[in-house]
Amino acid sequence: MTMESSLKPLVSIIMGSSSDLPIMEQTAAVLSELNVPYEMTVVSAHRTPERMVEHASAAAERGLKVIVAGAGGAAHLPGMTASLTTLPVIGVPIHSSNSIDGWDSVLSILQMPSGVPVATVALDGGKNAGILAAQIVATSHPEIAERMTAFKAAMKEKVMDSISVVENHRIAK
Repeated sequence: MTMESSLKPLVSIIMGSSSDLPIMEQTAAVLSELNVPYEMTVVSAHRTPERMVEHASAAAERGLKVIVAGAGGAAHLPGMTASLTTLPVIGVPIHSSNSIDGWDSVLSILQMPSGVPVATVALDGGKNAGILAAQIVATSHPEIAERMTAFKAAMKEKVMDSISVVENHRIAK
Protein backbone atom coordinates (compact mmCIF):
# COMPACT_ATOMS: atom_id res chain seq x y z
CA MET A 1 0.00 0.00 0.00
CA THR A 2 1.43 3.36 -1.02
CA MET A 3 0.16 6.82 -0.06
CA GLU A 4 0.08 8.05 -3.64
CA SER A 5 1.15 5.77 -6.43
CA SER A 6 2.53 8.71 -8.45
CA LEU A 7 5.05 9.60 -5.73
CA LYS A 8 7.99 7.38 -4.84
CA PRO A 9 7.75 6.41 -1.18
CA LEU A 10 10.32 7.97 1.14
CA VAL A 11 9.22 6.06 4.24
CA SER A 12 8.48 2.37 4.56
CA ILE A 13 6.08 1.35 7.32
CA ILE A 14 6.43 -2.32 8.14
CA MET A 15 4.84 -4.45 10.83
CA GLY A 16 5.14 -8.01 12.04
CA SER A 17 1.48 -8.86 11.42
CA SER A 18 -1.81 -7.28 10.45
CA SER A 19 -2.77 -7.14 14.14
CA ASP A 20 -0.25 -4.27 14.41
CA LEU A 21 -2.18 -2.20 11.85
CA PRO A 22 -4.19 -0.03 14.29
CA ILE A 23 -0.96 1.36 15.78
CA MET A 24 0.89 1.64 12.48
CA GLU A 25 -2.07 3.45 10.90
CA GLN A 26 -1.20 6.30 13.29
CA THR A 27 2.21 6.52 11.59
CA ALA A 28 0.57 6.54 8.16
CA ALA A 29 -1.93 9.21 9.23
CA VAL A 30 0.84 11.60 10.30
CA LEU A 31 2.79 11.01 7.09
CA SER A 32 -0.37 11.59 5.05
CA GLU A 33 -1.10 14.81 6.95
CA LEU A 34 2.43 16.03 6.19
CA ASN A 35 2.24 14.77 2.58
CA VAL A 36 5.24 12.46 2.99
CA PRO A 37 5.01 9.57 0.51
CA TYR A 38 5.07 6.16 2.20
CA GLU A 39 4.45 2.49 1.64
CA MET A 40 3.01 0.07 4.18
CA THR A 41 3.20 -3.71 4.35
CA VAL A 42 3.59 -6.76 6.60
CA VAL A 43 7.12 -8.14 7.04
CA SER A 44 7.56 -10.72 9.77
CA ALA A 45 11.05 -11.33 11.15
CA HIS A 46 9.96 -14.78 12.34
CA ARG A 47 7.44 -16.00 9.76
CA THR A 48 8.83 -14.40 6.57
CA PRO A 49 12.54 -13.82 7.26
CA GLU A 50 13.46 -13.92 3.57
CA ARG A 51 10.93 -11.16 2.86
CA MET A 52 12.44 -9.12 5.71
CA VAL A 53 15.97 -9.54 4.34
CA GLU A 54 14.85 -8.62 0.82
CA HIS A 55 12.85 -5.60 1.99
CA ALA A 56 15.56 -4.16 4.24
CA SER A 57 18.45 -4.89 1.88
CA ALA A 58 16.79 -3.18 -1.10
CA ALA A 59 15.25 -0.25 0.80
CA ALA A 60 17.96 2.35 0.11
CA GLU A 61 18.22 1.35 -3.56
CA ARG A 62 14.48 1.89 -3.89
CA GLY A 63 14.87 5.49 -2.70
CA LEU A 64 13.51 5.04 0.81
CA LYS A 65 14.96 7.34 3.48
CA VAL A 66 13.53 5.85 6.70
CA ILE A 67 11.97 2.57 7.80
CA VAL A 68 9.39 2.51 10.59
CA ALA A 69 9.06 -1.01 11.98
CA GLY A 70 6.33 -1.94 14.45
CA ALA A 71 6.37 -5.21 16.35
CA GLY A 72 4.93 -6.78 19.47
CA GLY A 73 6.04 -9.62 21.71
CA ALA A 74 9.68 -10.52 21.07
CA ALA A 75 9.76 -7.61 18.59
CA HIS A 76 12.77 -8.60 16.49
CA LEU A 77 11.63 -6.85 13.30
CA PRO A 78 13.09 -3.36 13.98
CA GLY A 79 16.50 -4.64 15.09
CA MET A 80 16.84 -7.25 12.37
CA THR A 81 15.81 -4.65 9.79
CA ALA A 82 18.41 -2.22 11.17
CA SER A 83 21.08 -4.91 10.85
CA LEU A 84 20.38 -5.18 7.12
CA THR A 85 20.34 -1.52 6.06
CA THR A 86 22.17 1.75 6.57
CA LEU A 87 18.88 3.66 6.64
CA PRO A 88 17.57 4.96 9.96
CA VAL A 89 15.09 2.54 11.50
CA ILE A 90 12.42 3.70 13.95
CA GLY A 91 11.05 0.95 16.15
CA VAL A 92 7.49 1.03 17.44
CA PRO A 93 6.97 -1.41 20.31
CA ILE A 94 3.41 -2.69 20.23
CA HIS A 95 1.45 -4.07 23.16
CA SER A 96 0.17 -7.26 21.55
CA SER A 97 -1.87 -10.20 22.76
CA ASN A 98 1.28 -12.24 23.39
CA SER A 99 3.07 -9.38 25.11
CA ILE A 100 4.07 -9.02 28.76
CA ASP A 101 2.43 -5.64 29.36
CA GLY A 102 4.38 -4.41 26.33
CA TRP A 103 7.69 -4.35 28.23
CA ASP A 104 9.09 -7.27 26.25
CA SER A 105 8.50 -5.31 23.04
CA VAL A 106 9.94 -2.09 24.45
CA LEU A 107 13.11 -3.75 25.71
CA SER A 108 13.57 -5.89 22.59
CA ILE A 109 13.64 -2.76 20.45
CA LEU A 110 15.34 -0.40 22.89
CA GLN A 111 18.22 -2.60 24.05
CA MET A 112 20.02 -3.01 20.72
CA PRO A 113 23.71 -3.95 20.70
CA SER A 114 26.34 -1.35 19.90
CA GLY A 115 26.56 -0.75 16.16
CA VAL A 116 22.92 -1.54 15.37
CA PRO A 117 20.91 1.46 16.59
CA VAL A 118 17.14 1.62 16.42
CA ALA A 119 15.39 4.88 17.31
CA THR A 120 12.65 3.72 19.66
CA VAL A 121 9.39 5.53 20.38
CA ALA A 122 7.00 4.85 23.23
CA LEU A 123 4.86 1.74 23.51
CA ASP A 124 2.13 2.00 20.85
CA GLY A 125 3.76 5.29 19.75
CA GLY A 126 2.81 5.14 16.08
CA LYS A 127 2.09 8.86 15.89
CA ASN A 128 5.51 9.85 17.23
CA ALA A 129 7.14 7.41 14.83
CA GLY A 130 5.44 9.22 11.94
CA ILE A 131 6.57 12.61 13.24
CA LEU A 132 10.16 11.40 13.69
CA ALA A 133 10.20 9.82 10.22
CA ALA A 134 8.94 13.08 8.70
CA GLN A 135 11.58 15.07 10.61
CA ILE A 136 14.33 12.80 9.27
CA VAL A 137 13.05 13.10 5.70
CA ALA A 138 12.70 16.88 6.14
CA THR A 139 16.47 17.23 6.56
CA SER A 140 16.84 16.74 2.81
CA HIS A 141 13.42 17.86 1.54
CA PRO A 142 12.74 21.60 2.14
CA GLU A 143 9.05 21.31 1.28
CA ILE A 144 8.58 18.69 3.99
CA ALA A 145 10.62 20.84 6.41
CA GLU A 146 8.16 23.69 5.79
CA ARG A 147 5.22 21.40 6.52
CA MET A 148 6.96 20.18 9.70
CA THR A 149 7.41 23.81 10.82
CA ALA A 150 3.70 24.45 10.28
CA PHE A 151 2.82 21.19 12.07
CA LYS A 152 4.88 22.19 15.13
CA ALA A 153 3.39 25.71 15.09
CA ALA A 154 -0.13 24.22 15.06
CA MET A 155 0.74 22.07 18.10
CA LYS A 156 2.03 25.14 19.92
CA GLU A 157 -1.12 27.09 19.05
CA LYS A 158 -3.32 24.29 20.38
CA VAL A 159 -1.48 24.42 23.73
CA MET A 160 -1.62 28.22 23.82
CA ASP A 161 -5.37 28.09 23.19
CA SER A 162 -5.83 25.72 26.12
CA ILE A 163 -4.04 27.91 28.68
CA SER A 164 -6.96 30.22 29.45
CA VAL A 165 -9.36 27.26 29.64
CA VAL A 166 -7.18 25.58 32.26
CA GLU A 167 -6.35 28.76 34.17
CA ASN A 168 -10.02 29.75 34.35
CA HIS A 169 -11.25 26.26 35.27
CA ARG A 170 -12.95 26.06 38.60
CA ILE A 171 -14.17 22.89 40.22
CA ALA A 172 -17.83 23.10 41.09
CA LYS A 173 -18.59 22.42 44.75
